[in-house]
Amino acid sequence: MQLLAIGINHHTAPLALRERVAFPLDRIKPALQLLRSVWRPNVAPGEILRDSAGLELPPLEGLSAEAAILSTCNRTELYCVTDDHAAREHAITWLSHYHNLPVEELGPHVYALPQSEAVRHAFRVASGLDSMVLGETQILGQLKDAVRTASEAGALGTYLNQLFQRTFAVAKEVRGQTEIGAHSVSMAAAAVRLAQRIFDDIAKQKVLFIGAGEMIELCATHFAAQNPRELVVANRTAERGSKLAERFNGRAIPLADLPSRLHEFDIVVSCTASTLPLIGLGAVERAIKLRRHRPIFMVDLAVPRDIEPEVSQLEDVFLYTVDDLGSIVREGNAMRQAAVAQAEAIIETRVANFMQWLDARSVVPVIRQLHGHADAMRLIELERAQKMLARGEDPSAVLEALSVALTNKFMHGPTHALNRAAGDKREQLVELLPDMFRPSGGRYGGHH
Repeated sequence: MQLLAIGINHHTAPLALRERVAFPLDRIKPALQLLRSVWRPNVAPGEILRDSAGLELPPLEGLSAEAAILSTCNRTELYCVTDDHAAREHAITWLSHYHNLPVEELGPHVYALPQSEAVRHAFRVASGLDSMVLGETQILGQLKDAVRTASEAGALGTYLNQLFQRTFAVAKEVRGQTEIGAHSVSMAAAAVRLAQRIFDDIAKQKVLFIGAGEMIELCATHFAAQNPRELVVANRTAERGSKLAERFNGRAIPLADLPSRLHEFDIVVSCTASTLPLIGLGAVERAIKLRRHRPIFMVDLAVPRDIEPEVSQLEDVFLYTVDDLGSIVREGNAMRQAAVAQAEAIIETRVANFMQWLDARSVVPVIRQLHGHADAMRLIELERAQKMLARGEDPSAVLEALSVALTNKFMHGPTHALNRAAGDKREQLVELLPDMFRPSGGRYGGHH
């Protein structure tokens, strides 16, 4: 079995493609369950499978049912276990079909990382080394959520369980032994910096937050520190929106009120899990007209996007997406390069350790087969010895016959292999066989 990580991220794909390949949180578990059924070896040729939403997918062959999906604003990644050389193509086909995308459109943006590359990638992602915000901590929580979801879907097994447990341990080690998070500029802090370029004094502005998740909470914390004139939260779940607003001495409004009240706000920050835009071009046009063309600053941190991209073309509107904030959050990267080098060194050591474990796992089936073969021979000779005892034969003679028969059977394979071998192969066997038959207690016979 081999590990494989495939995906797209902010390094390889534009936002417009990433949002089309994103998995809403409530779709990951059913997607994994479908993936497991697609990978069943007993799927009939030509059979069409459907997920709970009725989406049709063709069956795939040669892949294991171990899988996990990580989907954030910056990446969508599939971690799986496979023994198929065409696994990359199969996985890309599955992703393309699932998101109704042509394979040729998605394929060029996908990275496929086998074995140690997949391990290294997982370690770097969890440690914040592969993030747009170098050293950010949010990704670790998102990865833990992805693993928890995969476990609930019954999609984790020995290999991925071990990979992710070690991934979390490495992330903790990197955080504890380096200053990778020092001087980090978060998306939330970058949004405040951009707003300050548009408005000299945020204390005079009204700020609207759409959503009530972790990213909005971070943004609200940063904007609240600027003491805005008013802070308002609009969320689909009223109770959660009100709870967040109260933390910052703000107020909550129903999400349904957005179209009629958008013009009231100077700064709008949105990050929800909606699969469709919440704010359209027409709504913003009406808001600008009611504002008499006073500027409005908008930040869309959602993937897929909450605000229609065409809004950015309007005068008096300053719209920034998660990718637009990239240059700002990278400004402090140079200050963290020493910590990055230290973190990479830790990761390389842990990758080597994991690959040793993986190599050891690869011989487990052979060891099991050897044990099974030896046990089968033991049972045959034991049955023969029991029959001899039942016939009244001398127990000492029976034990002697049993030991000789077992010895001959156990020695037959190695002796036969040695007699047939020649050249370098024979020399290797001559060197290996004495160790193979050395008792665990020490020298032959157990004497020192």
